[in-house]
Amino acid sequence: MQTPRQVTVLGECVADVFADLGSTPPGGSPSAPSPDEEGMRLRVLPGGGPANTAVGLARLGTPTRLMARLSGDVFGRLFRTRLLESGVDLSDAPTAAEPSTLAVADLDAGGQASYSFHAEGAADWQWTRAELAAADLRDSACVHTGSLALVREPGGSLVEELLTGARRHSTVSIDPNVRPALVDPQTYRDRLPGWCAVADILRLSQDDLDAVSPGTTVEAACDGFHEAGARLVVITLGAHGALASLDGRRVRVPGVPVRVVDTVGAGDAFTAGLLHHLGGRGLLGGRLERLDREGVWDACAYAVRVAALTCAVAGPNPPWAHRMADGHSDAGVSVPS
Repeated sequence: MQTPRQVTVLGECVADVFADLGSTPPGGSPSAPSPDEEGMRLRVLPGGGPANTAVGLARLGTPTRLMARLSGDVFGRLFRTRLLESGVDLSDAPTAAEPSTLAVADLDAGGQASYSFHAEGAADWQWTRAELAAADLRDSACVHTGSLALVREPGGSLVEELLTGARRHSTVSIDPNVRPALVDPQTYRDRLPGWCAVADILRLSQDDLDAVSPGTTVEAACDGFHEAGARLVVITLGAHGALASLDGRRVRVPGVPVRVVDTVGAGDAFTAGLLHHLGGRGLLGGRLERLDREGVWDACAYAVRVAALTCAVAGPNPPWAHRMADGHSDAGVSVPS
């Protein structure tokens, strides 16, 4: 495996806010918060789909640059600390006057999170054409984006323009990361054909697919995305692994057994693992011309392991390269290669 070329990630940083859970009261819900004398205690972790993906890539060893408008508020400073400590290049991450985006997470008994967002007027969406033009993407093997950065205006349309230009010299990867609590799923349905037209790689979760194409099988959805232009489509299936389709040639990769703490950031970690593995084989930088079915399976199997290790710890905390090398999760559960 060679040293991957740089990947540029464009998108938001979000402060994930969790209730600080205590012991379950008799007859109570497993997710009942533990109040103190002043009210509910909260725990804040730096997150956001694109930021999580950038952290995952950098920790695995891919040179990674994040283009993000980082607020100068307390949460923005938290984001910068986490990103820099993970090795992410922030030379194209301007400090913004607007506030950070907050996502309040509600975890169910299985660790699955649902979110409510506080995002109006936040720094993440206020991109200007001048800010985006300041970054030189010609040295990036891959430009990855998605989530709210592609659908929140005024920045979303400008990000789409940037992807069209980046496609001349970089592989383009998109993760829609559908957020129906904040954006009408119809917005994603309307824009997905245009995204597929510029994307070489499209990654969706089963939940994303259910939101944008209810009742559609993963196989039929992949065929539709291919017809619109995407070469590699990957649908992640939670504990059941992933289905990937390269120009219609399918592979199914099984899940990895792990003791789940929560699933926050698992999809972002999968994307990081996928791009890192492809980059390490020199497959990024064009239209995936040298990628074959075996290469897709290998990359997705690696990505499933990265996602599993992320589920084994609290919050969006993807593994470092040495955790992948030793083959064990932080929960002490063996993760087969």
